[in-house]
Amino acid sequence: MGKLTGWALRAVIVVLLLGSVFVQVVLVPLLARDLDELNKDAADLPHVPILLILVLGILCAEVVLTCVWQLVTKVRHGTVFSPSAFRQVDIVTAAFTAAALLLWTLGAVLAPGEAVAPGVVLLIGGAGLAVLGVALVVLVLRTLLAQAVARDAEAAQMQAELNEVI
Repeated sequence: MGKLTGWALRAVIVVLLLGSVFVQVVLVPLLARDLDELNKDAADLPHVPILLILVLGILCAEVVLTCVWQLVTKVRHGTVFSPSAFRQVDIVTAAFTAAALLLWTLGAVLAPGEAVAPGVVLLIGGAGLAVLGVALVVLVLRTLLAQAVARDAEAAQMQAELNEVI
């Protein structure tokens, strides 16, 4: 990865992190107020679980962004093919899995009653499935990282043996 790509990715991560903090600090309280003012049909919606799921979902995204930042730093330093990179990849996988579970929980919270159309609940379930799919892709990439780390260790051992012969 080139320097420009690394800096561009970091700039995107900073903007996304700042945006997520803005959502948590400004928009979630506004949403809480709006939920309180909804008409009678939607008054049955449980406000606290919806807001809690939203905040936890944003937290999952922030965790992923932080881990990606750390992995980009490892790439820049040339240490991404080391066992220490597995920790960040495992955390990313767990965060995506948690986000999928949060989406399915949101669907379950919204499903009862007439306040939310069944199609919306179905879309939320589909989004949860897509997020779980991303977690599985990251898991596959973790396997590729493990193979690369093993090959790197093997190459280092062979280089050491070659140096002894020479």
